[in-house]
Amino acid sequence: MPHRNAPLTETGRLRLARCAVEDGWPIRRAAERFQVSHTTAARWARRYREQGAAGLVDRPSRPHASPARTPVTTERRIVKLRASRRLGPARIAFRLGLNPSTVHRVLIRYRCPPLACLDRATSCEVRRYERAAPGELVHVDIKKLGNIPDGGGWRAVGRDRGKRNARAHSPRRRGYRPMIGYSYLHTAIDDYSRLAYSEILPDERKETAAGFWHRARAFYTAAGITVQRVMTDNGACYRSSAWRDALTATGTTHKRIRPYRPQTNGKAERFNRTLLDEWAYARPYRSEAERRATFDSWLHTYNHHRGHTALGGHPPASRVTNLSGQYT
Repeated sequence: MPHRNAPLTETGRLRLARCAVEDGWPIRRAAERFQVSHTTAARWARRYREQGAAGLVDRPSRPHASPARTPVTTERRIVKLRASRRLGPARIAFRLGLNPSTVHRVLIRYRCPPLACLDRATSCEVRRYERAAPGELVHVDIKKLGNIPDGGGWRAVGRDRGKRNARAHSPRRRGYRPMIGYSYLHTAIDDYSRLAYSEILPDERKETAAGFWHRARAFYTAAGITVQRVMTDNGACYRSSAWRDALTATGTTHKRIRPYRPQTNGKAERFNRTLLDEWAYARPYRSEAERRATFDSWLHTYNHHRGHTALGGHPPASRVTNLSGQYT
């Protein structure tokens, strides 16, 4: 497609060339008539005389030869480093003494996938999947999170003051490392809609996990979603009889991921990362109670208002048509 200031389209070039070649117009007169330079008019007339109408089509701007192009041996070294070390353009350029923009162009020329699309362990391209309907698969996971002492942790008040605040919650024994305990975020996220249900619980025992699942299933049922299958890792609570009985009672099939392959449960893992970035460490909280007080509102925002890149910028609630309050 010609740019907006182009004086001639392919049809205009054909008319100019026919005036100059077939009708015998002088080149300067044809150039004046079609408001182009005489050199441009002469070029189109010459191409029409040599190749006919086919010579007037748009041609690529790519040069016929690139004498300054990166040598093939260097390009192969760039691709080899990308495949073997999974390095980005800047780090590859540092190793080879090149410009990062040059490395970037080579990677694009060889169609190397972005690092975000590669598996870290195998460097193979990640196969992404998505179920066809809500409830076909729900990912369940647990995230262990350190509690914040009253007065604030080191992120809010610095390391020295944060340690003193932590000691106030711990037994005073010599050589004892202050511990203020942990919270366990149990999370369920639907594979198709990314609709999430999460609770902050005191432990990750089998009874706690089983109770969480009953409440999570009730949440999805209220949203009109019938859960058919659940995927978890191989944690002890998910291999217990209590968890098995909880799923059996709800008619849900259990699927565990392959050991040492957390990528399989990647949607839950990615939700945990979002949760840490946008809630747990989003601002310097002064106490654990202050942080927990904001959790429900953050989760509502995630489900109903926050745009999700995998959903085309729409929130998860947009994929659940009968979810109450989705348009609030």
